[in-house]
Amino acid sequence: MPPETRPAVAVDQARLWERHLEMAKIGGTLRGGVNRQALTPEDAQARALLARWGAALGLDAGLDPIGNLFLRRPGQDASAPPVLTGSHLDTQPSGGRFDGTYGVLAGLEAIEAIGRVGIETRRPLELVVWTNEEGCRFAPGCMGSRAFAEPGLLDRLLAARDLDGIRVAEALHEVRTALPSTVAPCGLGGPVAAYVEAHIEQGPELEAAGRVIGLVTGIQGRRRILIEVHGEDGHAGTLPRRRRKDALSAAVAMIQALEVLMHDPEDTVRFTVGRVVVSPNAPSVVPGHVLFTIDLRHPEGGTLMRLGDAVETVCRRHVGPCTVSVTDVSLTMPIRFEGLVPDTVRTVSESLGLPSMPIASGAGHDAENLHRVCPTGMLFVPCERGISHNEAESAKPEDLAAGAQVLARVLVELAGPAGGRRG
Repeated sequence: MPPETRPAVAVDQARLWERHLEMAKIGGTLRGGVNRQALTPEDAQARALLARWGAALGLDAGLDPIGNLFLRRPGQDASAPPVLTGSHLDTQPSGGRFDGTYGVLAGLEAIEAIGRVGIETRRPLELVVWTNEEGCRFAPGCMGSRAFAEPGLLDRLLAARDLDGIRVAEALHEVRTALPSTVAPCGLGGPVAAYVEAHIEQGPELEAAGRVIGLVTGIQGRRRILIEVHGEDGHAGTLPRRRRKDALSAAVAMIQALEVLMHDPEDTVRFTVGRVVVSPNAPSVVPGHVLFTIDLRHPEGGTLMRLGDAVETVCRRHVGPCTVSVTDVSLTMPIRFEGLVPDTVRTVSESLGLPSMPIASGAGHDAENLHRVCPTGMLFVPCERGISHNEAESAKPEDLAAGAQVLARVLVELAGPAGGRRG
């Protein structure tokens, strides 16, 4: 058997699937999904389980100041920048078993497979769990990878609060205390040789085309905006409509106008109002305050900026007797994956005889931040009917294993096989 094929052959489909099932128990919901939001006790428990699995493989664990968890397999050259792979373990409130988790567990399986066939790499390999990719509890999303790429943002990100007023720093303290004592503190950021992230597609294209591997060409841009409408609480039975400062009524008018602004005959614009918080949220009280969020995505940077810049004007035009504040929470411009990593993913997929196709990512990923640090790429595997961010999210064990086979080979190529066997 050629040495370069051994890691792929050593990938164990049953082991990978069982780890997914075990991880899904943490935060598991009655409908078969997962609610494991960032820096919750469930998130801490999932990280602790991964750390134990890593320790059994001899991987050294470290936690950086933003909570990114690293499991390191040494290379022959201890001073060489590592090759990173991984994703995230946090989910949406009604999340599935595979979004993010697959990239982490595929990385663990790939590293285990490399070890089982006795391949020693020149560069170290590191499996990483990025903190708060989803951004549903704390904003912005992709927080851990963003801090890794821009350490100067650390203090600002640690100060971010959830809807209950809990700061990231406070929640992170609870996670640290729940992890095994073998998880050592480590620094934030540093040189990286390359990063490759495996993920379910979260869309229907691979399944529809009968392809197993998606060769990810890039990620569309994303802009997140927070809108707060300030009115005045009032009695629902005694306050005439002409005298009301109804924040919810104003918010509805704004959202309707924004739907008109975002209308796209080509259906390329992705515009979502995903959260609406009404206060005081009582049946007999005119709402005095509304907070709502905008998630805006587009593959062209110019369109993303033009539409995002128009949001405040539209909101002020429909504010009525209330007032409104518009805050840009995060902005990620579209990126393209080119060069070393995507070329390696393509070559390996072809050599393994796995049907593949180029595909752009509509979802955001931590790879968009690593793209600014080192050569970066992604690979996708199909998910059933393209369903994601949903408790019904599903994937086939054989597709997950195929992605892990590609990942194992790619990691060896990027880290450089040293030719020796681990003793």
